[in-house]
Amino acid sequence: MAEKAYLDESLSFEERAKALVAEMTLEEKVFQTLHGAREIKRLGVKAYNYWNEALHGVARAGVATVFPQAIGLAATFDEDFLETVADVISTEGRAKFNVQQKYGDHDIYKGLTFWSPNVNIFRDPRWGRGHETFGEDPYLTSRLGVRFIGGIQGHDKKYLKAAACAKHFAVHSGPEELRHSFNAEATKQDMCETYLPAFKACVKEADVEVVMGAYNRTNGEPCCGSETLLQDVLRKTWGFTGHVTSDCWAIKDFHEFHMVTKTPVESVALAMNNGCDLNCGNLFGNLLQAVRDGLVKEETIDGAVTRLMTTRMKLGLFDREIPYSDIPFDEVDSDEHRALNLTAAEKCLVLLKNQNGFLPLDKKKIRSIGVIGPNANSRAALVGNYEGTASEYITVLEGIREAVGDDVRVHFSEGCHLYRDRISGLAGANDRAAEARAVADASDVVVVCLGLDATIEGEEGDAGNEFGSGDKKSLALPGLQENILKAVCESGKPVILVLLAGSALAVTWADESDAVPAIVQGWYPGAQGGRAVAKLLFGDISPEGKLPVTFYRTTEELPDFTDYSMKNRTYRYMKNEALYPFGYGLSYTSFSCSADVKVDGAAVCVQGNDGSSTGAGAAGTAELRADSTVTIRASVTNSGAYDGAETVQVYVRAKDVPDAPNFQLKGLKKVTLAKGETKEVTITLDSRAFGLFNENCEKVLSEGEYEIFVGTCQPDARSCALTGSKIQVFTVVCRERAVVETL
Repeated sequence: MAEKAYLDESLSFEERAKALVAEMTLEEKVFQTLHGAREIKRLGVKAYNYWNEALHGVARAGVATVFPQAIGLAATFDEDFLETVADVISTEGRAKFNVQQKYGDHDIYKGLTFWSPNVNIFRDPRWGRGHETFGEDPYLTSRLGVRFIGGIQGHDKKYLKAAACAKHFAVHSGPEELRHSFNAEATKQDMCETYLPAFKACVKEADVEVVMGAYNRTNGEPCCGSETLLQDVLRKTWGFTGHVTSDCWAIKDFHEFHMVTKTPVESVALAMNNGCDLNCGNLFGNLLQAVRDGLVKEETIDGAVTRLMTTRMKLGLFDREIPYSDIPFDEVDSDEHRALNLTAAEKCLVLLKNQNGFLPLDKKKIRSIGVIGPNANSRAALVGNYEGTASEYITVLEGIREAVGDDVRVHFSEGCHLYRDRISGLAGANDRAAEARAVADASDVVVVCLGLDATIEGEEGDAGNEFGSGDKKSLALPGLQENILKAVCESGKPVILVLLAGSALAVTWADESDAVPAIVQGWYPGAQGGRAVAKLLFGDISPEGKLPVTFYRTTEELPDFTDYSMKNRTYRYMKNEALYPFGYGLSYTSFSCSADVKVDGAAVCVQGNDGSSTGAGAAGTAELRADSTVTIRASVTNSGAYDGAETVQVYVRAKDVPDAPNFQLKGLKKVTLAKGETKEVTITLDSRAFGLFNENCEKVLSEGEYEIFVGTCQPDARSCALTGSKIQVFTVVCRERAVVETL
């Protein structure tokens, strides 16, 4: 008997998938559009569950390397490293899949379609799911998202190592408690400038295989059935050829909460007809009735199932030999991967304050150290959400004990509950205050570990709590945490504040207090996080992380949470001075950065703070055109006493465009330097880096002057004051308006 066409490996995946779908009955096709796709034994189609997670490691399916949460990975400001991490994640995913298939396990979280990364913009620090993202900046999110997808999907010429998924499309960032009924209203300009660029990069540059729709409506249309988003933008404009999945049980929201349809049958018809191929949930079973009622054509379902089967073909699920089928189970949680995880935790830590060089600590000068706080010995504070199971967890307390050994006495107190007013249910309020004070009195130095964890900061349903279904009502430390911090400071002992949290907290008191000479933002640093924190505290590493979000002083300066306008949001549009700015982070060593900029090979002069011009080209301003290439060469020198790493950051500002952003990150490069070493990095921009979108979804290079800022932080006054850094400013001019990009 001749081999079936869908098994013919000489044909394209699309041809094979189409041939396979042609063999299926309508009912068989319909039940392939559910995330738990049924086996079709007569065709040799195994059961397959599309729902798997890999936000910062293979999740929810047993032991795997648990890397820092996504927001922590973003703080590395290192796109090369992100791809390395993602490559390890997909290696472990394949290793686990290979043994799961061997033993016939086709359950949820056992497939190769990983619903990561989350490339939504963390526009408001109150959003509980923000720690799943790469932060508030479209450029940084785009670069990290593209490289993460590259690591997950691999670079084989034929097969996918695993399938990545860009989510949640689009304009999704809270409130969590309203997400099933909420309509996110955004101008076309904000859509093009802020909410869509990362998704476009994932599709156009990374060739992401899957896109997931969001729960909310965007400008009136439910995202998982939006003609504008799924048809006009995703497929027609961007040319996306992969498959679209709904978020889980989002399609029933159409008739239950969004009220755009009246029945489940109408809801599945709206989703399927507008390009949603896969239903995370079970509502697509109603497609049988939708076809009978004439609401959906069978050929529309054929197209959806063909795209789904094409993905499975690309993963090699119908082929005899593929490059990844021999990845052994030994790759899971290997020594090499645990070492990489420790490196990731080290790279994500951000030093926010280091008064008079208080850190690092000298172990030889310490006889006792106090470790206090609800996050000091908490595994939950290490991992964030969508996490796997680590074979070893090192909390901050454990990391410090390991680092000091038997030479230093370590005292510990939980200090207070994470958010309640007592730890023991029958006790009075503040029932660990006396113990915390005693620990401080008995210690030479105190490490206070405060913040949040994913039980109160996260997704609605996962983090159901009094703070609003996972969102924060304010930026203050919850419960009695700040009270305990102040009480410990009354001891007169120097206090190091370590924050484990997935979002910005308003720690203004600690920033201003001389009693707290050092503050470290640890995020959710992964299973090895406590070991990394200890290495930072004792100087075994120099901190190199940068903030991928703005730390505000209060929520009062923010617009309403439900307002999706970008006015006065994030470093790009905010008017007030930040507590800690986007792109900020201190080091134990010192770096100097000098740069030269050329436009189409012609040198650009440096602008002084007094408006003067110096250097090559000072007689005139370089001209920027639609076809221009701008080359930045930055020379970075480690002039301090420690080996370390620094990130060159390039920002652009349109001086003459009304309501333009303050400035926008448009280039970055991490460089590692031994003390005394100098390296040169090259960053290239084209004219699209200078253009701004209008309400017609055109990116326009307007007439006027543009500033290019080159340095190691954002070019705002607060960053420069905190770091002591000098930013070089270059000016170029555009003399003729041009459209350089469209949506």
